[in-house]
Amino acid sequence: MSIDLVTRAEWGARAPKGAYDTLRSTRGVKVHYTGGYENPKMADDHDLCVSRVRSIQRQHMDGNGWLDIGYTAAACWHRRVFVGRGPGHLPAANGPGLNSGHYAVVALVGNSGLVEPTDGLLLGIWDAIDWLRAKGGAGHEVKGHRDGYSTDCPGGPLYAWVKKGAPRPGGTRPASGGEKPATGAAPPWPGRLLAYPPLITGEDVEAWQRQMKRRGWDIAVDRMYGPDSRDVCRRFQAEKHLDVDGVVGKDTWRAAFEAPIT
Repeated sequence: MSIDLVTRAEWGARAPKGAYDTLRSTRGVKVHYTGGYENPKMADDHDLCVSRVRSIQRQHMDGNGWLDIGYTAAACWHRRVFVGRGPGHLPAANGPGLNSGHYAVVALVGNSGLVEPTDGLLLGIWDAIDWLRAKGGAGHEVKGHRDGYSTDCPGGPLYAWVKKGAPRPGGTRPASGGEKPATGAAPPWPGRLLAYPPLITGEDVEAWQRQMKRRGWDIAVDRMYGPDSRDVCRRFQAEKHLDVDGVVGKDTWRAAFEAPIT
């Protein structure tokens, strides 16, 4: 994975005031904007992006009283990704009770000045998402901050992009970091239906759960096919236009291994 990452040392981050809570996996990433005026000169001057990220950290630490910048990462106009709290750490920006569900990526776009995201900014957001999937266990969802929290964040233009499926500039809709080819031929179907109720356990359950996790779904690999696995199955079946019954039969089993990751 290629990413132009700006480390905390490089952007001059202050040390956090305490220890982060651990976050090993999420349903995905929520996209944010700054919500204020963003200087149009920033689009041509990366040093202004660095200063802006430092000012966000000051606001969060000194104004909000948080232990650090609230975002996991920040994406700028030059397709660079600033490390905020980083993968594996609980963010603070999604809202009370919502931070464990998604990482938080802010784009340096506001509600005045720089408002319309460019391809470079959108690609920076996707670089951050890909990084969090590779390093932080981020799931397949790409949501806006306003999804589940009363706010106008990430603003009209950026949220419209999110609602379209967050298409990567270039024409594809990569809900899992770009449509990827099939992962290979499916292993033989185990010959029994995985369904709930009742609770089913076994190696075949573990194999299916592990494959769904590889595809980016937020699922526990616990060898138990219960209500959570059934719900993931239903959402996957709907995505792949299969019969939505929550049962892993032959077709759903094969799709888990052979269908493109979207």
